Amino acid sequence: MAPSSPLVAAWELGIRLREARELLDLSSTEGAKSIGITQNYLSNVEHGRRRIAEDKLEKLLANYGVSDDECAELLALRRASDGSGWWSRYSGLFSPELIRFFGYEHGAQEMHTYEGAMISGLLQTENYSRAVHSGDSANLRKSEVERRIEARSRRQDRLGGPDPLHATLLMAEGALYQQVGGPEVLAEQLERLLVLADEHPDTLDLRIIPFSAGAYCALGSSTFHLLTFPSTRLVRLGWHETVTSLTLVESELKIHQYSVAFSEALSRAADRDYSKQLIRKALQQIT
Repeated sequence: MAPSSPLVAAWELGIRLREARELLDLSSTEGAKSIGITQNYLSNVEHGRRRIAEDKLEKLLANYGVSDDECAELLALRRASDGSGWWSRYSGLFSPELIRFFGYEHGAQEMHTYEGAMISGLLQTENYSRAVHSGDSANLRKSEVERRIEARSRRQDRLGGPDPLHATLLMAEGALYQQVGGPEVLAEQLERLLVLADEHPDTLDLRIIPFSAGAYCALGSSTFHLLTFPSTRLVRLGWHETVTSLTLVESELKIHQYSVAFSEALSRAADRDYSKQLIRKALQQIT
């Protein structure tokens, strides 16, 4: 399972409301009019971007002829969507799209990540993360760095706890040698990778793609993630990071393309034991 995320609950509620409406062949305008709200309001609810009042939801479910059992489930989702997650306190620091990603990541059951140039954010030490953020001085104010490191640390909480994220993280071997923050910071980071791999053998699958792997589809790609959720009603989501944009990917076709690219990259990666050997080798070379 995964911890409750108000954002994920609102998203699932919206999907199921849209499905119920479409089952009756009602337009969003007709659905909205039936309970006295605007089409734009209902559209935002169906996309998980706005919360609907419980009394309005009850009227909508009655109009849609939803069964008692499903009504109970949807009202429970409505209550679960109340409140805000830890990520909301950083809304003034990150873009709305990135804040949404944090909420989805928190409620995800599984994550697949490809990282070509540096250590994955979920595994970064504070010093490594500080060096990464400090290196982006053109876009970040110094006053923001520590709070961004704090947010990254909160994301890492999902690696442990009673309902840990099941993460398969691919990194190119070059990331083990890129001296972000200098040799001491990198050495600390590589040691941390080994500790995490040993601490979470059942939920963290850390793989290194060796230099000898040759060319593959994701080679040269920037960071991307694929998220899978506990509820079978929720589709897989993607997240893609470039120098100029951070994008939540919902297109079924694009998700398939990312999934194929990840699977191919995984097939080129070293197994878990050899991946740890590659990390130790890089560590030995800088200490």
